[in-house]
Amino acid sequence: MNIPHNTADLLPIVINAAITAGDATLTVYNADFEVEEKADHSPLTLADRRSHDIIAHDLKKTGIPVLSEEGREISFDERSKWSLLWIVDPLDGTKEFVKKNGEFTVNIALVENRRPILGVIYVPVTGMLYFAAEDLGSFSVLRQEMPPGWEGRFPVLGDVAQKLPLEKNTKRPYTVMGSRSHATPELALFVEEKKRLHGEVDFISAGSSLKFCRIAEGFADVYPRMGPTMEWDTAAGQIIAEKAGALVHEYHDRTPLTYNKPDLKNPWFIVERT
Repeated sequence: MNIPHNTADLLPIVINAAITAGDATLTVYNADFEVEEKADHSPLTLADRRSHDIIAHDLKKTGIPVLSEEGREISFDERSKWSLLWIVDPLDGTKEFVKKNGEFTVNIALVENRRPILGVIYVPVTGMLYFAAEDLGSFSVLRQEMPPGWEGRFPVLGDVAQKLPLEKNTKRPYTVMGSRSHATPELALFVEEKKRLHGEVDFISAGSSLKFCRIAEGFADVYPRMGPTMEWDTAAGQIIAEKAGALVHEYHDRTPLTYNKPDLKNPWFIVERT
């Protein structure tokens, strides 16, 4: 199978997969559904499985292997042979999905040599789409604003999408993003330190990868994560934030996050505008 060499050629496939999967999650979201518990005690719903199946099917046509939260049992012996792979979270923010607050996303990233080079985040409830690629930049667009016939032609979509960051207002207070469902004492201390440095500080909580998106948009300045995350939680958000001019790095040594590691857990990290 021929794999497109240009990330712009892959974007339509990924965007369609994310939107189709997002529609499937909404079908479950808008009905009564059961919640199961994974081995790590995190929630699992029918929406996670349906989204995974759609994305895995659609990405199969690229010939690039897929590492997904709902298909994580692939051994590192096998994964270590992959210099190019998709890293997917079919439903990021399952806790927010269960709470029905709308703050869940579909995340798809393409990783080459352990670094994300393409990312798509779709927010099913609002229809907001975020996407970025190494050779294109970072963008956002509402689904209802996407013109008919954009599929397969990035320039058509690029004409209506907004380049990130959006906000140029430097008068707003220094703004910290934090997790809605995973607050920690370390986060509270971080906010207090920023208040000492900047005076007035706003704090905004959000679920899922939306925190990366707020940094990319320019609506917030920093997102520290001093708690557990997995590679599929961050890969798409990282490239979207980075191509919008932000830095994403390990909390202690400021080296960029890397992917397809033997252990798929991320270290503590921080996302910040420069």
